[in-house]
Amino acid sequence: MKIISADYVLTMNAQLDCIEQGAVLIDGQIIQQVGTREILQAQYPEAIVEHYENGLLMPGLVNTHCHSGFLRGTAEGLPVWDWLQQYIDPMHRVLLPEDAKIASYLCYAEALLSGTTTIVDMWRFMDGSAEAAKELGIRAVLVPYVAEHPDHDYFETLHSNEALLNRWHQSAHGRIDVWVGLEHLFYAQEPALHRIQKLCQDYKTGFHTHSNESQFDVQENLKRYGVRPIQTLEQLGLFDVPQCLLAHCVWANATEIDILKNYCVGVAHNPISNMKLASGAAPITQMLASGLAVGLGTDGEKENNNLDLFEEMKTASLLAKFSNLNAASLDAWSVCKMGTSLGAQAIGMQDKIGSLETGKQADMIVVNTATPRMTPLITDGKLFNLHHNLVHAVQGQDIVMTMVAGKILVQNGQLVNADLQKLIDDVNVVAPKLFKRRDLWLAQRGTSVNELQRVE
Repeated sequence: MKIISADYVLTMNAQLDCIEQGAVLIDGQIIQQVGTREILQAQYPEAIVEHYENGLLMPGLVNTHCHSGFLRGTAEGLPVWDWLQQYIDPMHRVLLPEDAKIASYLCYAEALLSGTTTIVDMWRFMDGSAEAAKELGIRAVLVPYVAEHPDHDYFETLHSNEALLNRWHQSAHGRIDVWVGLEHLFYAQEPALHRIQKLCQDYKTGFHTHSNESQFDVQENLKRYGVRPIQTLEQLGLFDVPQCLLAHCVWANATEIDILKNYCVGVAHNPISNMKLASGAAPITQMLASGLAVGLGTDGEKENNNLDLFEEMKTASLLAKFSNLNAASLDAWSVCKMGTSLGAQAIGMQDKIGSLETGKQADMIVVNTATPRMTPLITDGKLFNLHHNLVHAVQGQDIVMTMVAGKILVQNGQLVNADLQKLIDDVNVVAPKLFKRRDLWLAQRGTSVNELQRVE
């Protein structure tokens, strides 16, 4: 038995309880009790106590949509479909398994250091991602970047996806799940779409893809299928799976939102990516009002430039206020839920993670409260501001401790299970080689990344 305590414990339970001088009793990887430090120490005098002074203990954040990678700062200035065709797809054509593995190690380390305990990662050659998740200790939903179309034969396939399911699903004591992935509806022919549904049913696992990310997405879908993207996904039976998560949904209309609600589909909201790629502002307030489980995602390092979910929380709140011209839109408590309990619900893990409650996994983080960003910290009365500070002020660098399944993975802001500098060095070795291979591939076709860039 172990007691983890802090000056404040924010449970993110249904009542949003905040306990001063609070504590969490854990046994192995399971939370046994939540209360005050005084009471838990009196009840369990034999338990080891680890107290975080000037700390706020809360559930770990859930990143519902990410792509491992190391193109940070090298894929800029284009809208999403041009960006994909000119930067990202050529990268996938020359990506090597070792590159993909090294990318996942660094991305998972960055996530843990900034308070993310669960990550949904859509990536390539994901045996390496599984190894990274297993070693670093993060909770991961691995979703291969699948394409089943002759024009996109450089991605993963449903065959490799199924192989990953057989090797890694529910591994690492249940920390690693494998879902069935699809890059985009346009990247697969209809027989493959039927097989996706069958794989999800056979393996009792989830399905994840991008949808309604841009206006082009909707317009092209109307040309190809005669209906909007989410209507197409419904008609193809892709919501008839144990769990479904759609990334973006920027251009989902009221009819599509109703469809998502009917099938309990989760949505991964990626405000920074949507702003950077000029995709638009998703109708998040309408989705939440309809009862949809909407979580937050950073998207990849190349379309966000960092994996800091606290920054994503602030941006989500500000974008909603700005786009609705309503300063009350997407209040701080709603955003806190999106980063924790609603994110867990969006991926079907609400019974395991997302709040500090008896019986759930001991996935939690400690935020440093002794910073200018958390000052003043008022935890009672009408000026209670802890949630406002978390959403609008805290940064990932304020994380003191990160725990997943009862194991401390970040302590005093330092990675426990790996040498961060080595992970950085590894990327700096392989990244230039990948860029050279991409340049060569483009040169063989008589073009270059620079020539492809659109001049505004």
